[in-house]
Amino acid sequence: MRRHKSDRTIAALTFVLLCIGLIVIYAIGPMRANVMNSVYGSNVGENDFFIQQLRNVILSLVVIVLAFKIPYQYMRKYAKFVMFGGLILCGILFGLSLINSPLAKCELGACRWFNLGGFSLQPAEILKLGLVLYLAQLIAERKAEGKLGSSDFWVPFAIVSILSLGFVVVAQKDLGTGIAIAAIILSMLFMSGVKMRYFIGVLAICLAGGVASIVVSPHRMERLMTFHSEDSSDAYHIENAMIAIGTGGFWGVGMGNSVQATGYLPESINDSVFAIMGETFGFVGLVVVIGCFTALLMRLLRTANYLENDEESLVVIGVFAWATAHVVVNVASMTGLLPLTGITLPLLSYGGTSMLFTAAALGIALQLSCYTSREPRQEKVVSTSQPKVRTMRRRLE
Repeated sequence: MRRHKSDRTIAALTFVLLCIGLIVIYAIGPMRANVMNSVYGSNVGENDFFIQQLRNVILSLVVIVLAFKIPYQYMRKYAKFVMFGGLILCGILFGLSLINSPLAKCELGACRWFNLGGFSLQPAEILKLGLVLYLAQLIAERKAEGKLGSSDFWVPFAIVSILSLGFVVVAQKDLGTGIAIAAIILSMLFMSGVKMRYFIGVLAICLAGGVASIVVSPHRMERLMTFHSEDSSDAYHIENAMIAIGTGGFWGVGMGNSVQATGYLPESINDSVFAIMGETFGFVGLVVVIGCFTALLMRLLRTANYLENDEESLVVIGVFAWATAHVVVNVASMTGLLPLTGITLPLLSYGGTSMLFTAAALGIALQLSCYTSREPRQEKVVSTSQPKVRTMRRRLE
């Protein structure tokens, strides 16, 4: 397939979402700074959050350009290194947390970041990108060899999946990121063409593991019971998120007029930024944001459907699942449709590591969009007893 112009819609929507996030941080950054100075006695300037977010956005744009320019065939050579590098970093972080090392940054009993002086690094984000690249390569190679249902596929697939979910959900106590990783694994497996009974088995194992991780964790059980009780801190969080969205009405209260950002709504610039946007820009603003995300995700799905190369198509499917999990879980948590789960809203939430690696994933997808065909790809299912040909569109629909 000869290279052609990239999907400019993906690039435009990514840029628009980055700009919206920057505007939101500009509006509520001074309020967040006042809260931190009052509660923690810090000395944060009014524009510090905006300046840092501006740096993150600029770096993200640079990362997108690099991911777009560096040939994918070069990047795929290092898929294993990124994958296992992420796992090793997660293991090191877990070890540092056990000895209470200052290099492990812990908040609310969870250690998810390396404390590297002036900045922090979340290894789970490296792990997600490595997982997408590695699984796409593994599935495509085993499929080409006719070994998709053999131990040559299932053993490495199971090892990296279990280790990834174990480090994130158990060691780092990060169920939100764990959901995103599970979405990547299940989506790529579903689109691989593996026998449906195998996929259902893996899905059942993931669901059972998710239930077990909630049952054995008092904090997660409390979040689950929040739906039935108003006497918990999580109920307070959800209630104030709903108040923020409700207060915004149709047009919103306007920039700089948010009440919830003054300290009532926890994590107002991170996980709760969707609720703050509802208060600031109202129903119209949330429709615009959800519309942008929906359009972006649909373009990713279309790109995957029109890529003839199995591995490249699976990479874009992984990026799609990654972004979808974050958007759906974050929005559902802030609107009370799901138990509260800490997870960022891609490209909008304040932060560096999450935004940079999301940008890298989108940059790779943008590069691969240069190799789509005019017609939906034909996928040969090699894992069934009677090989047959069907379009990928059927599974996507």
